[in-house]
Amino acid sequence: MVDPVRPIAIEDIETARERIAGTVLRTPLVKFDGGIYLKLENLQPTNAYKIRGASNAVAKLSEAERAKGVWTISAGNAGQGVAYAARQYGVPCTVVAIETAPQTKLDRMRALGATIVPVSYERAWVAAESHEFPGLEATFVHPFDNHDFIAGHGTMGLEILEDCPDVATVICAIGGGGLITGVGSAIKAKKPDTKVIGAEPETAAPYALSLREGGPQKFTDWEASFVDGAGGKSVTERMWQRMRPVTDSAITVTLDQTRDAMRLIAEKSRTIAEGAGALSLAAALSGQAVEGPIVCVVSGGNIDLAKFAELVTP
Repeated sequence: MVDPVRPIAIEDIETARERIAGTVLRTPLVKFDGGIYLKLENLQPTNAYKIRGASNAVAKLSEAERAKGVWTISAGNAGQGVAYAARQYGVPCTVVAIETAPQTKLDRMRALGATIVPVSYERAWVAAESHEFPGLEATFVHPFDNHDFIAGHGTMGLEILEDCPDVATVICAIGGGGLITGVGSAIKAKKPDTKVIGAEPETAAPYALSLREGGPQKFTDWEASFVDGAGGKSVTERMWQRMRPVTDSAITVTLDQTRDAMRLIAEKSRTIAEGAGALSLAAALSGQAVEGPIVCVVSGGNIDLAKFAELVTP
């Protein structure tokens, strides 16, 4: 039974913040250039923001639910987050993992104790929409369509507002939609005039398409790319209901703009951003009218180093 969609209340986010405080790092907000700031979620223990939602969601499970073990679906970052949280409670974790995920992400999930079930992107998306996978009887922790997961991500919004009280625009990458829903819910509750903007790669931009069409859409021209942690094949009806009230628009960027942003983040902050992690900065620098101060969420940094070097070398 899937719970009905409901708004992520600010009380849910504030309670989540207390619940995950011992697990999750309060990441720094660093100045980039020209009124742009970087929220460095690539510095989390799992090098991605998903640990926020995963820690909250696993902590909220009953003892009976945790005793069955947990499972999730992931291209790498959610799997690491859920595995990390599950290990804290001493419970087994299985990840239905997209088989084309970078080896770095697969290795790190295994290192955290997860059992990997490799599947195609299409099969993983079916599981994400149906909330089930044959043969897995453990407790499912959805990687984005889960109230407690999203509330955990919202804790980042509280930190952004505390560290940059005059923020005018917050930009987040969109994959499944959990990140922008959580951050947007916190921002809109506390500072409703702040714009919350999504960023997607041109090869996978279903939310921008959905906004143009006025409802959730499939992105028929979807292409796989190095931006493996964002850019879905479609926007589900449930995630449309979650995202639409707390977002203002979406910006689509090219893969070249994303590569440039990865290099700039490395040069400026001396940290590594994966493709999805650099989408927000690519959007901020895309030339589209965005009011500052701007906070760009650098959502993750899980990428093979050789691949990173190849992508950012001119």
